[in-house]
Amino acid sequence: MRTLCSSTLIGEFFVIGFAGLVAMKEPDLATSTVWLVCGIAMLLCLLLCGMVTRPGGVALGWALQIALIASGVVVPIMYFLGAVFAALWWASVHFGRKVDEAKAAFAARSQSASSTADAA
Repeated sequence: MRTLCSSTLIGEFFVIGFAGLVAMKEPDLATSTVWLVCGIAMLLCLLLCGMVTRPGGVALGWALQIALIASGVVVPIMYFLGAVFAALWWASVHFGRKVDEAKAAFAARSQSASSTADAA
């Protein structure tokens, strides 16, 4: 799960950075405010890469997805991109857990097969 979720978060890191460039063109927004918000979101993406498998990591990822969709208020294309990344996040979590379960089952079978072979 960690690899899939981290890949999604790294993609979001770049999308947030590019959205910040677009948001800078808004005359009502201060450049420092745009980069403060984008910088925090980008840092959160990087930190979540290491926290995905810890308790609360996936929930924080969902909060980031909601914030990414909500950023469509400032940059309208982010409604679409946020929804795309939310779907990718769901797929990463869902299929990542299935892969982790399959790996654990394979390791358990390999362990039991090697222990029965050692006993013979």
